[in-house]
Amino acid sequence: MTTNPINPNALEVIPLGGMGEIGKNMFAYRYGDEIMVVDGGLAFPESHQLGIDLIIPKIDYLQEHAGLIKGWILTHGHEDHIGSLPYILPRLPRVPIYGGRLTLGLVREKMNEFGIREADTDFREIELDAHLNIGRHFVVDCFRMTHSIPDNLGYILTTPVGKVVHTGDFKIDRTPTDGQLSQLERIEKAGDEGVLLLISDSTNAERPGWSTSEAEVARNLEVLIAQARGRVFVTTFASQTHRVQSIIHSAKKLGRRVVMEGRSMLKYAQVAETLGYMEFEEPLITGDEVASLQDSQVLYMCTGSQGQPMSVLSRLAFGMHAKIALKRGDTVILSSSPIPGNEEAVNTVINRLYEIGVEVLYPPNYKVHASGHGSRDEQLEMLNLARPRFFLPWHGEPRHQINHARLAQAAQRPPQRTLVAKNGDIVQLTPDDFKVVGTVPAGAVYVDGLGVGDINDEVIVDRMSMSQEGVMIITAVLHPTPHIELVTRGFVKSNRELETQIRRVAMESVEQGLREKKRLEDIRDDMYGAVRRFVRKGTGRNPVLIPLLVD
Repeated sequence: MTTNPINPNALEVIPLGGMGEIGKNMFAYRYGDEIMVVDGGLAFPESHQLGIDLIIPKIDYLQEHAGLIKGWILTHGHEDHIGSLPYILPRLPRVPIYGGRLTLGLVREKMNEFGIREADTDFREIELDAHLNIGRHFVVDCFRMTHSIPDNLGYILTTPVGKVVHTGDFKIDRTPTDGQLSQLERIEKAGDEGVLLLISDSTNAERPGWSTSEAEVARNLEVLIAQARGRVFVTTFASQTHRVQSIIHSAKKLGRRVVMEGRSMLKYAQVAETLGYMEFEEPLITGDEVASLQDSQVLYMCTGSQGQPMSVLSRLAFGMHAKIALKRGDTVILSSSPIPGNEEAVNTVINRLYEIGVEVLYPPNYKVHASGHGSRDEQLEMLNLARPRFFLPWHGEPRHQINHARLAQAAQRPPQRTLVAKNGDIVQLTPDDFKVVGTVPAGAVYVDGLGVGDINDEVIVDRMSMSQEGVMIITAVLHPTPHIELVTRGFVKSNRELETQIRRVAMESVEQGLREKKRLEDIRDDMYGAVRRFVRKGTGRNPVLIPLLVD
């Protein structure tokens, strides 16, 4: 059922993901009977979300108002901005989807993997300074912003109520390796004309100063590679196209041939090369060709910067790679920092690498990584350029958003009002007001194997309970001779006395229920309660208990 906006003369800004979190970024703008959508990203599970592969935004609001969607903007090709599209787009009508050449190249690659035909989508490649009309109410002027991937854009959205500037993910890199500077003059011009609302990247709101330039990282990496005597293994985000390119240039300069290991690393490199964002001065070599080279002539680019269990670096660290074994004399460079939540996995890999005896180089001991997100001084410059009446800090956990909101008070012209919003908030914007007026359904949809949305928080709690306390299946067989069967996993090691006592308690409960001629369902529930109380009192544990009754 399509509902009318709360105020037909106001712009509704509705974050469906990316507020109060790192990941699954997604916005919907609504004015009257039109909606424009921005991005559709995913997030990766935290350690307690056992078995979950990916997390995507809940799109109930967009499905309910599907007929109002007029167009879609993609800011760049990172997973937290495009990763959920193969799951989302088939559930929504076909509308124009605008993005840069590399962004759409990566999205098309994803669609092919999922078997989604090009004819079922409407991708429209744009230049980073494109001027777009989406529906009757939305005029979009895009501008280039430096980040950790090419074709990254922000936009100025002109609406009937005023201008909205959305920075997208950004840093202000004065020396980007591709020479493509941020188009800050576009933001300053919008500020001169009057910006009603600024939506700005909050990720590094706790870091003082300026972020490190990608050019400095490239120089530091080249020095370390030059100093290495044996094989060099470098891991970074597969989407760090600029960094991968600079490492390839350094390898060529230092007489090393490059081997790429890892599916995502190869996929990003192939798409970037095909579209002209990356060049290989020498062809990549395969693992089989390495045997003819000396160790000092080889550099491996591999996946695993976040300690993912099945990534190349993790398999190397635990001696599980089918073709490559690390050895003393090798150098491993982690050109990345852990995403919040991945610290433990990354530290485990690093410790294993030390145990093998390889040289391990990683931040902050070595300046081999630069964030793609601006620090406080860059965020303040953005505020001073846009000079907005209202401010909405975005893309960060609550601490990042709140610190960004506080920073805004130091701007040359502080915003009249700042809101720290949550996913699902309906943020109403008029020329004179800026407030949350309601909510829409929002949250996490779990992707587990081939299942999308068939796992909820209740299932996650069950999985956690089983992982921490174990599981016990107790079956009462009533005929021909009543007896109890017991199966446990992850509970305690074999304990005949305890198992005998559990069977006795279960049998006593069943026999009492039969004497009292209770319903089978009630007998089963009584057995469950009696066994649970006994196990909790006797062991102090609470395994997941599954009672069965076989008549």
